[in-house]
Amino acid sequence: MMPVERLTPVRRVSAKRLMDVTGGLLLLLVLTPLMAVIAVAVALTSRRAALVRHRRIGLAGRPFGILAFRAAPGTRTGRLLRRHFLDELPQLVHVVRGEMSLVGPRPLRPEDADPAVGGLRTRLGVRPGLTGLWQVSGRSDMPWEEKAVLDLHYVEQHWLGLDLAIMVRTLPAALVGRRPRVPVRHA
Repeated sequence: MMPVERLTPVRRVSAKRLMDVTGGLLLLLVLTPLMAVIAVAVALTSRRAALVRHRRIGLAGRPFGILAFRAAPGTRTGRLLRRHFLDELPQLVHVVRGEMSLVGPRPLRPEDADPAVGGLRTRLGVRPGLTGLWQVSGRSDMPWEEKAVLDLHYVEQHWLGLDLAIMVRTLPAALVGRRPRVPVRHA
C-alpha cells in the first residue's frame, strides 16, 4: 500500500486556488442567466442600479469593494434575494479575481476589523469566502461570537475536504434560506 502524501501548505493553497478559479468560472457560466434575471428584477423594483459595492476587508487586511445585488429591505425582491443569499452571487467575480475564495470566513466590514478582537490576524490570514462554516451551521441568526469561533475553527482546521463538505451543504442551506428572526418573548 502506498503512503498517502500530505499536501504542503504551498500545494494546499495552490490546490485551493485552482478549485476556486475552476469552480468560480463554472458557477459564473451556469448562473449567468439567473443573475441576468435578478439584475432586471432589481432594476425594475428599485429603480436604481442593480449592483452595489460595499467596502470589506480581505486577505492580510487589504480593503476591497465587494459586489452584491441591491437588496432593499422594504421590497419583496430584496427579501427574496437576502433570504436565499442570491444577493451575494456577484461575489463569484471576486473569487475568480483572487480577492475571495469559494469557502472561507465572510469578509469583514471595516468597522468589524478591530485589531483588539482576538483571532483577527489568524482570520485575515486566509481569503474571505463566499460561503463558510457558520453559513452552513446555523445561518445568520447565530450570535457574532459563535460566528467568530466557527471562522477561527475553519482557518485553523481547513483542508480541501472540509471545503468540499461546506460547498455541498451550501446549496441546501441556500434553498431553505435564512430563517426569519423570532422575537424573544419574556415571561
